[in-house]
Amino acid sequence: MDQAAFSSRKYLFVRLLVLYHIVILPIILLGLYLYTWSYNNAREEISRHTSIQLNSYLENLNREMEWMEGQQYDLLQENDLRKIALTWDTMDIVEKKSSLNYFVNRLTSIKNTSAYIKDIYIHIPTINKTLSALHAVQDFDQSKYAFNFNNRAKYQPISLLDKTLSLIVANMSRDIDGEPIYSVEIALDDKKLEQSLESINMYEESEIFLLSDDGDMLWSSNEISPDFLQKYLNIILEGQDDNSNIITIEGDKYHFDHAYSEQRGVFIVSYLPEDMVKRPLSIFKNWFWVFSIFTVVAIVIYSYFTYTLVHRPLLLLIDGFKRMENGRLDTPIEHEKEDEFGFLYNRYNKMLAKLKLLIDRDYKQTLMVQKAELKQLQSQINPHFLYNSFFILNSLAKTEDTERIELFTNMLGEYFKFITRSEKNLVPLVEEIRHARMYTEIQNMRFSRRITVKFDELPKELEQIKVPKLIVQPIIENAYKYSLERLSDHGVLSVSFDKRGHEVAIVVEDNGGTISDDEIAALKRRVADIEQEQELTGLVNIHRRIVLTYEKGSGLFLTRSALNGLKVKVRIILKESYKDV
Repeated sequence: MDQAAFSSRKYLFVRLLVLYHIVILPIILLGLYLYTWSYNNAREEISRHTSIQLNSYLENLNREMEWMEGQQYDLLQENDLRKIALTWDTMDIVEKKSSLNYFVNRLTSIKNTSAYIKDIYIHIPTINKTLSALHAVQDFDQSKYAFNFNNRAKYQPISLLDKTLSLIVANMSRDIDGEPIYSVEIALDDKKLEQSLESINMYEESEIFLLSDDGDMLWSSNEISPDFLQKYLNIILEGQDDNSNIITIEGDKYHFDHAYSEQRGVFIVSYLPEDMVKRPLSIFKNWFWVFSIFTVVAIVIYSYFTYTLVHRPLLLLIDGFKRMENGRLDTPIEHEKEDEFGFLYNRYNKMLAKLKLLIDRDYKQTLMVQKAELKQLQSQINPHFLYNSFFILNSLAKTEDTERIELFTNMLGEYFKFITRSEKNLVPLVEEIRHARMYTEIQNMRFSRRITVKFDELPKELEQIKVPKLIVQPIIENAYKYSLERLSDHGVLSVSFDKRGHEVAIVVEDNGGTISDDEIAALKRRVADIEQEQELTGLVNIHRRIVLTYEKGSGLFLTRSALNGLKVKVRIILKESYKDV
């Protein structure tokens, strides 16, 4: 090998290494970009979805509160309530009792209508009574009543008084002390409100809470740390109007989202640890770096061993072919290798010795025949079928069913006798169908309870048609292997025959239903493309042999079966003398 040739080839190898890096580098950069994009997109998606949830919660809460307020104002407009407050002393005992019972029942009905009402009260200072849905008639608590009104500096839709969330509306009429003559108070159920927040909480480590305009905590999904509340209030007081904020508390970042209801004067706030957003992506990030490092190391190792174990030995072989191209058939490759390349070198040397004695056409034909015979031999004995056959024999032997053992072994012998006989490429159709029927009977020994076989009789006039060997049984074998064996329900296999003029049809179909229309279409394209160079196995092998043997239009045709499985039609267009194709 001269130095110039070596330098040129070495340069090609360097270009191959550069190409590897050019391919890998964009993948690594794309991974970094995807990580950044996924992180930002995840944050935006979480924020968007959370905002929708928070606003939806506020809308539902507002509708519930409006209904409660409507009930309160309906009670304030009751003439009987005004009558109790102003003319109590003039009413007799029966009338008093009847009026009080009416309002207690009314309060109970309202309470039972909403899950968020803990209790509902009517405070009537003029008669020193408080009516309640839970406690009926109680003595009026003047100190608590005065505390509630004195501490309501301004109107608040939801009041936090004495650690109780309440909706309070009062009659416009006032007594001499300036207090309303009666009022209606709805005490909200803290537990139910907290549970309502839990129902919209999408993440295990996320928390949700509600704040009033004054910054008072109304209720939350869980107990909130004062630090979290104070930090968030500081953000609001600083005038940051963005609905999404990243706040650092004790070194940890939290993702905050909030929504505001002007009608109720409340904020609903949700926060989620930033690590929760990054957690799925952190796994991706770690594996990405592992992949990158592994890829680089693999490229280096692969490049070295490729050059040493593959590239350089190939150069020797290339040099040998160049010498052969120049007519130097007396210069074999000298080597001491005992591996695959040693085998190739030995065969190359033998080829040089024989090449002078062979005619190109005879050599090609011999090579094609050898390849076809090898393919045929490989496709004849299916290990899966052989294992199952031995399993059936084992089962029959354990039951000492000698008659079925004899029957099964005879069938198995006939089966292998047919597929191993190689003296003829064409056989009568009756023998091919007999072999296919033998295969179904063997399979029936295994699947008699699960699979029903409908095998029509071969018409007499078709028995002596010469056909390529093994064109029906492999189709049936495919139906068992890829369809019927996988069924949980009862399977059906149908084999039928038809002859119209010079056209003979053999139809194999099943009810497997496991193959899609797209898969059938792809299989049809692969079978029909006989010009494409691909491995001659299975249906493709059968189709090509039929196309090469018979008239135009012959071959395999695949469609959806009426049984909802795959339908394979073997179409044979016969010549004028169809018995001797």
